Amino acid sequence: MLEPNAVLEELQELRDNGFLSDSLLRRAVKDIAAADDRFDWVGVYLVKAEENVVWLHNYVGRPTPHPKIAVGEGICGTAIAAGENTIVPDVSAVDNYILCDPRVKSEMVVLIRGGDDIFGLIDVGSRTADALTGEDSAAIEMVADKLAEQLAQERS
Repeated sequence: MLEPNAVLEELQELRDNGFLSDSLLRRAVKDIAAADDRFDWVGVYLVKAEENVVWLHNYVGRPTPHPKIAVGEGICGTAIAAGENTIVPDVSAVDNYILCDPRVKSEMVVLIRGGDDIFGLIDVGSRTADALTGEDSAAIEMVADKLAEQLAQERS
């Protein structure tokens, strides 16, 4: 299980030492992926508003053939369009699921947001059906909020 406080401390230390969002995003993905054997694929997609897509910033896991996903498409794009975190216990039950890895059975998307601004998302895939929980989402949301602080600061 992800222990968000340890990750938050590490991210804050990076911020305090002048590191920018690129470093924080990479560290967060690595820490989340290492935290739990259920997390088989972890990635960060950032919003590219001018193209109405999210683009893959970095990830841990098998390579994906989808470095860009249109807003409104797939689980990630739908979460962005709806402005809501999402847990999908069985990806095969989702009509617009975008297959990246046929071994993934469940998926979770946690938005990286500051106020009304959505900067991106953290995507977690598991090879086990119904593997991802509300507790997982809440822990990852804490990390996403810290990332949003840095992204907001850099964009202001």
